[in-house]
Amino acid sequence: MIVMRLVVFLVAFSILFGMISAAQNSAFAQETITAKSNTSKMVMKISSMAFANNGKIPKKYTCDGTGVSPPLKISSVPKNAKSLALILDDPDAPKGTFTHWVIWGISPKKTQFAESDKKGFVDGTTSVGKPGYFAPCPPSGVHRYVFKLFALDSQVDISTKSKKQELVATMQNHIIQTATLVGKYSR
Repeated sequence: MIVMRLVVFLVAFSILFGMISAAQNSAFAQETITAKSNTSKMVMKISSMAFANNGKIPKKYTCDGTGVSPPLKISSVPKNAKSLALILDDPDAPKGTFTHWVIWGISPKKTQFAESDKKGFVDGTTSVGKPGYFAPCPPSGVHRYVFKLFALDSQVDISTKSKKQELVATMQNHIIQTATLVGKYSR
């Protein structure tokens, strides 16, 4: 009887764990950006002093505030990284993923972005067709804003008018490690 209960528990746990993993992965399944295998034991991180991972983005950094980019902190960049890139997407946008920020040419020695930072990187074109940070402004409901940082083994050499798709294509086979920070916002 005890063995039977244990088997039922393990099967139920396996099913639940599989469902949770599938749900987490489906949020980012729209695009595949793979990193090279990395032997480094250090894991690159991106965080913000303004909000916790999966926390609420303060109004100041949205269209309901001043709309400036939030402060970000970068740590444990792989030693063999030659440059960094960052993409900010809203996967919950009504018409599909909306890109709010595309930047590259970031020094691997950079440890932080100051609030409203505009130095030390190249701005690409967002989903609104303009460069720079486009503040979160969801039409309804809670949206997730995914800051994805990429450590690259090379420099990125593309036009300053490039969009996310060009950056992603250029980064393929050059990604050493990635780090993600998710902020949430609703109006």
